[in-house]
Amino acid sequence: MSRAWMLQVAVVITLPTLIDAQQPPASEPKDGQKIEEGQLPPDEDKTNAKEQYSFNPLQSKKDVTVGEFYFKKGDFKAAAMRFREATKWNEGNAEAWLRLGDAEDRMKDPKAARNAWEKFLQLAPEAKNAPEVRRKLDKPKS
Repeated sequence: MSRAWMLQVAVVITLPTLIDAQQPPASEPKDGQKIEEGQLPPDEDKTNAKEQYSFNPLQSKKDVTVGEFYFKKGDFKAAAMRFREATKWNEGNAEAWLRLGDAEDRMKDPKAARNAWEKFLQLAPEAKNAPEVRRKLDKPKS
């Protein structure tokens, strides 16, 4: 009798494993894509998903702070990327546009710098550093 009981317990324990092994994956690959073991289907894989931007002034301010760190360090490309991210989180962040223009200017991209500075002046025409930015914009292109 104890052997029969042990057999029943063994079947109950291993049955779910056997059933799972026979079932196909929950979501089939689309368009003939092959899914490797441990990989999520493309619609569930979040690593390739683009960032969804919505109004988030705190994230914008954080990106400006990090961008200023990179700017002071001399990594203007990383700084510009952070300032650009800040403008996506809050398009009305005048400081982000100003700093983006400065970073683009340091990377020798006058057109991008000009666009960023113009956006800064649209948002903050009376800022204390607006006259300096206007002088930069009035400077002839070299």
